[in-house]
Amino acid sequence: MKVYVPRDAAALALGADDVAAALKSAAKSAGLDLTIIRNGSRGMVWLEPLVEVEVDGIRHAFGPALPSDAAAILDGTSAKALGPTDQIDWLKRQTRLTFARVGVIDPLDLNDYKAHGGLTGLTRALAMTSPQIVTEVTDSGLRGRGGAGFPTGIKWKTVAEAKADQKYIVCNADEGDSGTFADRMLMEGDPFTLIEGMIIAGLATGATRGYVYLRSEYPDAIRTMESAVRIAQQAGLLGAPLAESGPFAGFSFTMEIRTGAGAYVCGEETSLLNSLEGKRGVVRAKPPLPALEGFLGKPTVVNNVISLATVPVIFERGAAFYKDFGLGRSRGTIPLQIAGNVKFGGLFECAFGPSLGEIVQDIGGGTATGRPVKAVQVGGPLGAYFPTSMFDTPFGYEEFGAKEGLIGHAGLVIFDDSADMLKQARFAMEFCAIESCGKCTPCRIGAVRGVETVDRIARGDTAAIPLLTDLCSTMKSGSLCALGGFTPYPVMSALTHFPDDFTPMKVAAE
Repeated sequence: MKVYVPRDAAALALGADDVAAALKSAAKSAGLDLTIIRNGSRGMVWLEPLVEVEVDGIRHAFGPALPSDAAAILDGTSAKALGPTDQIDWLKRQTRLTFARVGVIDPLDLNDYKAHGGLTGLTRALAMTSPQIVTEVTDSGLRGRGGAGFPTGIKWKTVAEAKADQKYIVCNADEGDSGTFADRMLMEGDPFTLIEGMIIAGLATGATRGYVYLRSEYPDAIRTMESAVRIAQQAGLLGAPLAESGPFAGFSFTMEIRTGAGAYVCGEETSLLNSLEGKRGVVRAKPPLPALEGFLGKPTVVNNVISLATVPVIFERGAAFYKDFGLGRSRGTIPLQIAGNVKFGGLFECAFGPSLGEIVQDIGGGTATGRPVKAVQVGGPLGAYFPTSMFDTPFGYEEFGAKEGLIGHAGLVIFDDSADMLKQARFAMEFCAIESCGKCTPCRIGAVRGVETVDRIARGDTAAIPLLTDLCSTMKSGSLCALGGFTPYPVMSALTHFPDDFTPMKVAAE
């Protein structure tokens, strides 16, 4: 009897290990020959721990499971039965490309990875030339999934054409935005796809060394990635020639997992590179670009986890297939991370294009409290607050940019009508003040003054509102990186769309 119990951090936090132990005990008592596979999460967090029992090759879901449910799950009498997992409506509606294997395979079984299409993309890439690989990525329309949305192919082309004795691939896994967890889920649920994507990036650019920069707050992802790298090395995927003939004869790629200390600003690529070099995590001025002078002064590709993990899909299915999804200049799929005060929180992968309202009300099911939705912050702590009047906005880079917003890493945090948007604006400034690297004045000093100014407004001094607006304009235009430059987005959107929360009457009532 084969049973799947997630080893994903969210499932572990909700008791997955205890459920797995109870299943073993119940199987022993019943005399069952039980094999438990610790898979990744299917992304339906409200159902975790989600136990799956394989019957005649079909996996049946039970959840959220408790240790006390073990015996009933094994004998098929559990009231928490959800039917075949693939038929659950929340999963059926998705277009899973990057996350196709997450929750399906044993994350550390390389043979299982291959059986589900793994390494097919790498095999195809090895039969191409470096320029052809870059062209394939460019033609797919893939853009950076870390937040900036920069075309991946252009970045790879720049590094590929740079002249240097050493080049690097750096994976930015410093996932620090509130309401985001896609990077963690991918690394814990399908680590080999990230490794495969980094190798293909190496083939495209001539880079032979790679680093995954992981935040220290992700201990489970760190352990999984380190194990996956060791397994890949033992299998000859890393540290050994990948081809004996052809354009990549003798090419080998090595990689390491590096852990950061948890500074939010190290999610910015130049701060990350400084930290990776053992320096203080502060922003570098550009130019030079990391693509020309990055890690240790050498040409470096810095891509997000999801960007790199999507590359194998593009080479397995073809650039045209991937580009067929999406809208406008936002091509392919995006892993929506739905969190906050929401009924159905979790990861939902779909093509770019659904409206914000569809994501919140239909996919997310509205608020968990049952109260009306007031606002949705999209793009992490630096993202704008969208009111319900803007719920017709299609989910795409340019579409959000046109409305003074950003999709960032595609995290959505939902608030009901009890939220105080003045307090949320203050939090944005306070967050920036705490997390600022201190390199530039608009961010370092501006955020502190921002907290003081919001506090003046909270005391009823509405004359400080124009000052807050002017301060945000200065931070937006003068900050060296996105931390200070984007902090005005949540502040100004809160002020613009929810002005009543900034009035003396509102403040006095509280």
